[in-house]
Amino acid sequence: TQSTIIKAIESDLKKGIKNFLLFIVPSDNHKIALVEGIFDNMGAVINTKQSSKGTYTSVSVNVTLNNPDHVIEKYKEVGEKVEGVISL
Repeated sequence: TQSTIIKAIESDLKKGIKNFLLFIVPSDNHKIALVEGIFDNMGAVINTKQSSKGTYTSVSVNVTLNNPDHVIEKYKEVGEKVEGVISL
């Protein structure tokens, strides 16, 4: 449930653990750049890896966020701005 997820994220934040967010994006440089731009100037470490057929690209984001609500906000922001994204 959402409350269980929020409690887990709160626990991680108290420990100072960075949040790991993962997005699967159609392999389109513009869409990948949109995801990266959402985390610009936040100290995020972003890695990308293209699927074997080149159809999709995984974008992993390691970033420290202020609270669990901020994590949810970032997932929503990516979903609203990047068409075809799958958030994990």
